Amino acid sequence: MRRVHISARSQAVAATIGSAAMIVSLFGITQFAVGSAAMAGAISSASVHHAEISVMEKRVASLQADVSAMKVEARTHVARLEARQAFLTSVLKGNGDAGKLAALLPANSAAVAPSAREIAALFNGVDASQAWMAGAVRQAAESRYRVTANLVTKLGISPGKLGEVPAMGGPYEPVPATAQAASPAQADPQFKALFQAWKKLDQLQTSIVAIPSARPVQSMGFTSNFGIRTDPFRGGAAMHSGVDIPGTYATPIYATADGIVGRTGWTGGYGNLVELAHGRGIETRYGHLSKILVAPGASVRRGDLIGLMGSTGRSTGNHLHYEVRIDGRAVN
Repeated sequence: MRRVHISARSQAVAATIGSAAMIVSLFGITQFAVGSAAMAGAISSASVHHAEISVMEKRVASLQADVSAMKVEARTHVARLEARQAFLTSVLKGNGDAGKLAALLPANSAAVAPSAREIAALFNGVDASQAWMAGAVRQAAESRYRVTANLVTKLGISPGKLGEVPAMGGPYEPVPATAQAASPAQADPQFKALFQAWKKLDQLQTSIVAIPSARPVQSMGFTSNFGIRTDPFRGGAAMHSGVDIPGTYATPIYATADGIVGRTGWTGGYGNLVELAHGRGIETRYGHLSKILVAPGASVRRGDLIGLMGSTGRSTGNHLHYEVRIDGRAVN
């Protein structure tokens, strides 16, 4: 083998290069270690931020749900208040019928979500005003009913009879649920009570047109009253089932209430008779007429001309025998 001789100078240079390489290698390792630690810290920090963002997103979603609930509650309250106002307006105008008013009955308020209670509280003033008005109108309707019922009772007619539901019927054809109004059980209790009071009064007032209350002749006088009297032909006591109103021949005779013409023509001691049916078992009779101006089945209104005065039948002179009957019984 040949010996390789390296001078001292060359050995010094080689040692210097090796030391530099080792230093560079150690620096690279140190840098990698530091970079790895920083990266781990960044990853850990990112995880924390992600968790915070997730919490914030949940809070935002919750707030959005609360806002949506508030909007729904506000719209619901506004719709309810508008429905109540429409019902009150219709009642106060006095031009609605029971069917239309029943369709307008506002529904009872539902429970308010906790998140929407502050919004609901904003409507408390309007709500209270409408409730007060509903109560005031109901009391007025009930008071008016009592006054009217007392007047009807004084006429010898039962208010309950006048307030009876008229006869009705027909095949059953159900309406789809989506087209129906809120059922009475779902209606606002205060407005339901108002509706019932209004309906009771309306039925009575509508039926009052059946009560004979107008004058059958323009100039009123009596030659014979209702009740027991001395019979003008035979003498002795006899029942007179109406009143006799004198006048000149062909004096106009008028209907004393709305009704339907029943019997007409010659009827025993009545002579020429017009009989009007007014509903609720009430009828009037107009006897001794010289001329009949209406036909059976015709509708007449209070004050319509139905005949002319005469002295036909069992009569001693020109006069009108005017008679009122309830359920077939003559009344004063």
